[in-house]
Order: sequence, then structure tokens, then C-alpha cells
Amino acid sequence: MWMPSMQTEESHLQPYYQRADSADTPGHIMIVDDSREVAGALAALLQLSGHTVELFNDGRRALAAVAIHPPDLVILDVQMPDLDGYTVCAALKHAPATWCIPVIMVTVEDEREARLQGIEAGADDYLSKPVDARELEVRVRVLLRNKRRTDGLEQAEAVIFALARTVEAKDAYTEGHLRRLARYAEAIGKRIRLEGEALVALRFGALLHDVGKVGVDEMIIRKGGPLTPAEYRVMQQHTLIGERIVQPLRMASAIGPIVRYHHERWDGRGYPDGLAREAIPLGARIVAVADAFDAMTTTRPYNCVISFDEAAERLRMGAGTYWDPTVVAAFLDWLASTRI
Repeated sequence: MWMPSMQTEESHLQPYYQRADSADTPGHIMIVDDSREVAGALAALLQLSGHTVELFNDGRRALAAVAIHPPDLVILDVQMPDLDGYTVCAALKHAPATWCIPVIMVTVEDEREARLQGIEAGADDYLSKPVDARELEVRVRVLLRNKRRTDGLEQAEAVIFALARTVEAKDAYTEGHLRRLARYAEAIGKRIRLEGEALVALRFGALLHDVGKVGVDEMIIRKGGPLTPAEYRVMQQHTLIGERIVQPLRMASAIGPIVRYHHERWDGRGYPDGLAREAIPLGARIVAVADAFDAMTTTRPYNCVISFDEAAERLRMGAGTYWDPTVVAAFLDWLASTRI
């Protein structure tokens, strides 16, 4: 790795939170190109706009560096001797920790196939060689601005865990439930080939599925026996309350349906809306299976703990009535291949 040093140490170390009051403040940019001349020229142009720059001529080393210190934006050359730009881009976009980092791919002008392949790999934008300085400035500025609008994910995740802990604290019987549920849901998601933002939304949806219980009387939540019809109607409201709570989140459009519909049934006899089969959002179908399994295998005031094998058999018997058969099959396949 080599790094031009046009930035002063003071500006390089300036805390991000001191710069975040402007949508167009400089960012930390990684350039991956095996040509020192091209990479150096791009770096010089970017540093004129105040950005800090890291240069790599090797795709593998660049990916390793991203894992340690994620940049705000990556500029990738298509042709490299080790991992090509498409492979590096796909690796970034398929990993939950890095999928939101904007990627600009540098291609030869009018190289249509290269652009199509870049789209398939998940690239956010393109630059044609030779790179125009003004175009570089504008594209970088717009992508950084958009990224800052989505950087609330870290703050949102902190809020999610705080809300989740609040719900868990109201019911001593569910200690560890949300952590287990997120693990089960992610395992199912990966089994059915969900990735990137869809997998992140599934995890957040699993953690927040019962967040609406913050609006339900604790006496109902902690009741040791069966709920009366009136109490059950109150409890059902937690799905609607939860959906409203998650609306401010950036990923609300993906998380909200999980929170609202995780008590729907495959046969249409669930709540709150009586949805059936594929009309129930996939994330909600996944969380429903994970939630049922955890409820059967942990101590609750309303049930006796059963073994994993017996719980698996109950899921299998209820597939097609309570739960999506495909989701149940994916979970049981994972369960058979791992030790919890």
C-alpha cells in the first residue's frame, strides 16, 4: 500500500462527528488500482477536495483493510492481476458489514459489457477512462452524501438493541430470546440465500419483532396462566404498536412488515390481518418459525419445555398449517447440521 500525503495529520485525525454537520464534508476514500500513476492521479484530485485517500494495488489486501477500517467510498479498477474489480465489488456488496459502502468502478470508455458486469456485482456508479476531474468530484460528492443519509444504521442498531432490551426486561422468561431468535432467523435467511440488506433487515426484524410490547400492560405480559379474550386482544395490539415504533428507522419498509405480520399463519388464521401463504412477507414467515421453536424449547409461564427433537417434529407437523413449509424445511435442515 502507498499513500499520498497532501493531507495534514491534524485534518486526517479530525473526529468524524465534528465534520458530520455538513452533507458534503470530505470522506475517507479507498482507491484500488494496480497502476500507481492512475491511482496517484485520482488521489491527488480527491485530496484537492479535502478527502483522505488510501491506495491499494491488490484486491485481497484492500478487502482485508476494509474489514479493519471501512472507508466511506471505494473506487475500483476493473482490471487487476489478483482479484478483479468485479470480485472485490461483489465481496463488499454481499457482506452485511460492508454492503452499504458505495463503490465506483473505473472502466474503459463505452465498455458496455464491463458496465453490465459491474451492475451485476453491485457497483453504485462508474467512471470512464480517462477520468474527468469534474465528473469524479460530482460522482464522489453525490455518493458520499447518500451514504451519510444511510449512516444512521449504526445509531439505529444501537436504538434497536436498547428497545429490544427494554422488551426483554419486562419478561424474565424471555431472557436471551431475542439473541437466539436473531441467530435462528439469520440461519434460515442464509439457508434460502438471502444476503446483503435483506439479511440485515431480517436480523433487525427478529430483534424488534416484539418491540410493541412496550405498549402492553406488564400484568398481561407476565401473566402465568391463559389470557382472557379481552387480554388476548390487547396482546395482539403489540404487532401494530411495534410497526409504528420502527417507522423512523431507515429500513422501516423492510423491518415493519416483519414486526406487524410475524403472528400471521400460513392457513390465514393468524393476526392482525389474516394474511395467508405467500401474502405474508417472507421475513415475517421466517421469524414466525424461529419464534415458535424458541418458545417451545425455553421456559415460559404457559408451556412445558420440550426437547429440540420434539420441537422440530412439531414444526414439521405444523408446516402448511401454521408455518411456511419451505421456511420450516430450511430451519430443520440447518438445525440438523449444527449444534446450538
